[in-house]
Amino acid sequence: MGEKASVLVIGGGIAGIQASLDLAGRGFQVYLLEESPTIGGRMAQLDKTFPTMDCSICILAPKMMECYRHPNIKLLTYCELKEVKGIVGDFNVKVLQKPRYVDEVKCTGCGVCAEHCPIEVPNEFDMALGIRKAIYMPMPQAVPRCMTIDKENCIKCGLCAKVCRAGAVDLQQQPKEMDLNVGAIIIATGFDQYDPREIVEYGYKRYENVLTALEFERWICASGPVGGHLIRPADGIIPKRIAFIQCVGSRGLKFGSPFCSSVCCMYATKEALIIKMHAPDVQVYIFYNELRAFGKGFQEFVNRARNEYEVKYIRGRPGEIKEDPKKSLTIWYDDTFTREIKSLTDVDLVVLCPALIPREGNKRLAEIIGVELDEYGFFKVKHPLFAPVDTTIPGVFVCGYCQSPKDIPDSVAQASAAAARAAEMLAQVRR
Repeated sequence: MGEKASVLVIGGGIAGIQASLDLAGRGFQVYLLEESPTIGGRMAQLDKTFPTMDCSICILAPKMMECYRHPNIKLLTYCELKEVKGIVGDFNVKVLQKPRYVDEVKCTGCGVCAEHCPIEVPNEFDMALGIRKAIYMPMPQAVPRCMTIDKENCIKCGLCAKVCRAGAVDLQQQPKEMDLNVGAIIIATGFDQYDPREIVEYGYKRYENVLTALEFERWICASGPVGGHLIRPADGIIPKRIAFIQCVGSRGLKFGSPFCSSVCCMYATKEALIIKMHAPDVQVYIFYNELRAFGKGFQEFVNRARNEYEVKYIRGRPGEIKEDPKKSLTIWYDDTFTREIKSLTDVDLVVLCPALIPREGNKRLAEIIGVELDEYGFFKVKHPLFAPVDTTIPGVFVCGYCQSPKDIPDSVAQASAAAARAAEMLAQVRR
């Protein structure tokens, strides 16, 4: 193993970042593998966090930079795992590094190349609500701060190479395969969002003024596609009524997933407060089944939304959304208190809170590493109480949402637990 044991952390979101920092602080060599061009994960897409309403990127960005600068952490961004062999203390890992077509050492991240690029495509970081160029940086706080060329959309005009004063553009770059030897592996791959188009009654992607919560998060964020202005996507007017719908594709048997996603009640409340801070006169409604407000300060957060900001919580199950010629929406719902069918009219914007589900790539990752998934697609642990971060393979640990639904603080706590277990297991091989 050399002078000190090493650990591969798969996933560069907040859980993977925290696990990496904990291990690096203990003196372990860490390889942080992320499939996108930057670390940061889903938390980087959020505007604020609940229940403190702190700026999300303000919390995350310093940790991202600490990862980049730490001498014991090697960032492997824009990479994918190809093969894992071996046993605890001696895993042989093959990693494929995809070409950025930009030299990461030379690139200064000035963005001049993107200004001259003629190709515009939907921006994945903004949930396809905004646009980016074929040569791009995913977000302003990207780590590493390096441009990436989207070869699928690049027309090979060469303008980016001509205007790059650093000479960083390298269109001849090829994929590279790396061989690593690590003592332990930590999986922190996060989550995906359920696609509400399956529930046709809600009109997602048919009605312009129906968004998902993550889309709305980017829409309302100051660094988002409209600069944080509270406007309707269809026509740019300021909305007067906004409604949130909980449990879209979750806790049901017909669509999506049968489990509760854990965080939807709280992030809907958070987004409702953001709306009220932008425009106090906007009426906000939250349709819910039951309120999951179990964490420290969570119930007080909901009470504050109700009493101070006059957010209206409606215990009801919406069955259908209809659009009128003026793009306003009517929500038909079953009031589960009175057992009556009611409607909420003249809604300017509907925000769907879809199920947060395990990533599709988990299946392939489980096959490569040899670990097991549960019936929902989450990584299975040996025991939920006595071994909550140990997978079915010794030396392979798991943390964050890819293990089970949880919020950011719980993901961070579990990341530290996974790092501690890896350090404990590798203590005997350190010198």
